[in-house]
Order: sequence, then C-alpha cells, then structure tokens
Amino acid sequence: MSVDIGIIGLSKSGRTTVFNALTGGKVTTGSYTQEARSPHVGVAKVPDPRLKVLADMFHPKRVVPAEARYVDIGASVKELAKDKGIGGELLNQLGNVSALFHVVRAFTDESVPHSEGSLDIERDIATMDIELAFSDLVIIERRLKRIEESLKGAKATERQCLLREQELLGKINASLEKDVPIRELNLADEESKTIANYQFLTAKPLLIVVNIGEEQLPQATSLETELQARYSKNNCNIITLCGELEMELAQLEGDAVEELRADFGIAGSGLERTIRLSYELLGLVSFLTVGPDEVRAWPIKDGTSALKAAGKIHSDIERGFIRAEVISYEEMIECGGLAEARKKGLLRLEGKNYTVRDGDIINFLFNV
Repeated sequence: MSVDIGIIGLSKSGRTTVFNALTGGKVTTGSYTQEARSPHVGVAKVPDPRLKVLADMFHPKRVVPAEARYVDIGASVKELAKDKGIGGELLNQLGNVSALFHVVRAFTDESVPHSEGSLDIERDIATMDIELAFSDLVIIERRLKRIEESLKGAKATERQCLLREQELLGKINASLEKDVPIRELNLADEESKTIANYQFLTAKPLLIVVNIGEEQLPQATSLETELQARYSKNNCNIITLCGELEMELAQLEGDAVEELRADFGIAGSGLERTIRLSYELLGLVSFLTVGPDEVRAWPIKDGTSALKAAGKIHSDIERGFIRAEVISYEEMIECGGLAEARKKGLLRLEGKNYTVRDGDIINFLFNV
C-alpha cells in the first residue's frame, strides 16, 4: 500500500525543493508553469528502524519498507478548479491523494522574490485555504445544479436521496463560506460516505510545512510551537522544515549526512519526521511480515481487522482466511526469533475480527 500525498503551495514557496528533499529527486526548482501538463511524482521509502532489526534476525532476500508517493502539482489550485481541460486532469490527480502538504514560505532570498512581495506566513496559509475552499465550492455549485435538474423528473425514492444530498451540500457550502474546511466538520458516517466520491480538497488531512532558511534553524522549534498553538486542529498539523538543506542532505550518503546535520544542529531527518506526522494525520499503523524471503512493512488504517489486513497482502489470503498467528515486535525481539517465540507460546492465534496493532508481526493462515 502506497501513501499518496499531494504537495501544494503558492509560487516561490519552495514546494518543488521540499518535493526533492522528501523523494531524493533532482527536479529543477522553479521549472513549473501554469501550462504544466503533468505533475512531478516521486516515491520515498518510509523509514522504519524495526525493519533493520528484523532483517538482522531473519536475513531475508529483501527488505521492503512502506512507501509514500508524493505528487507535486505545481499550479494554482484556484486556476485548476476553473479549468476543465489539462487543469481539470491535474485537479483530479490532486483529488485522489490521501493527504495534502501545504508548503508555506518563511525563508528570505532576494534572488527569488516572494510572489506577494513580502513574507507573511499567516497571509499565505489563509490564501491557500481560500484556494482549496474555492475548488470545493466550484464542485458543490456544479453538483447542486445537476440535483436541481434531476429533481424535476425524479421518482419518490430517488427524490428523497437527492434532497438529502442537496441539504448536506448546502450545509457544507455554508461552512466553507465561513472559512470552515470540511475536515473540521463533525459529519456523520453516512454523510461522509455521501461526499466521498467528490474528492473535496478541504476534507483531506492537511500538513502545513513552513519552509524556513538555514539561518532560522536555531528558532525552528519556538516558531513551530507558536504556529502549532494557532493552526493544529483536527486532521491538521504544522511543522517547520528547511527544504533547501534537506534537499542537499537527500543527495548525500553515509557519514556525510550525519556530519552536515551535526554542523547545523539537526537531530533527525526531516523526511522521517514528516512521514511520522503523515501517519498520524492519516491514522495509519504498520503491521509486519517476516521470513527468509522477505521482511516487509504494510501500512493500514488504525482499527483494521485481521481479515482486511490479510487483503492488503493479497485478495486470496483474505478470501481464504483461516486465522492469523500474531506476535508483537517487542516480544519477537525479546525472543530472538520465531522458534523461541513458539517455544514460549507467544504466538497468538487470532480470528478475522482481531484488530491489528502497530508493530504486530503476522503470519496469515489461509486456504483457497
């Protein structure tokens, strides 16, 4: 399972720089135009230190971490919402992602003037919020018109469904006009299902990435704390990241990476931290599979049953599910291997309704 994340931001925000930092890409920054016909797409391996420990234990032929797929659209969301041609295709791709990263400029660079003429984090966040809301409002307006037409010849049962949808979209429309994104609405499960196919952008979990300069690194923590108090809400979080430095680090290998981090006083990888926050926003956990052929991490929604987790590996395993042998990562490390875990009776047999937990090591037994 790949985690798809759309990267958005105003012009000159360093959006593509952050894309390169996260994916190790080498896309020329500043290369996008409004006429761009395809987004930049990159894949990053999700860091998980548990995989190395298990690989040292099982010596598999390969180790497969989870993946995060980043999509850098590189165009104004507001302009895309108006365009039914190429822009419409790009907007559809953005609508298919699981979460959004909004890159906001905080760095100074006289050679790259800010698109608005000055640095203002609050203003730029508000501007993008308006663009995302505009996109959703356009969708709602079009759908409400179609509902009005459909109601004219609708049968009784169909009419009730259309009226409920009309009422729901009207409620959402009113909220968006009051600057309340869909992600902050307490929609009932049935209401969420009704709007799921519309791919509303303000319904997606949002991570605001404040792109700072190297000279701002000493103040990064305090700036982030201040911004979190203001912007961290349900399904929305905010972090600081030095995109330029992280992009440079992504091009290095081995000791050179740690030496440069030490020079700037950076404790950990911006990619690792970003992915962790992505998981939190999306409500994801990872279960693990081990063996001589492969050690792999499988990202799933928190609360997923063993039956559905089996389906992430292969539909045949879900269809022929018998039971699951489960042991926690911590218990496996204490035992030192499967043989000892079996000997100690720590391999639990769980049924299809078992709720998979983060770090569960699972062997699915099935028959098809």
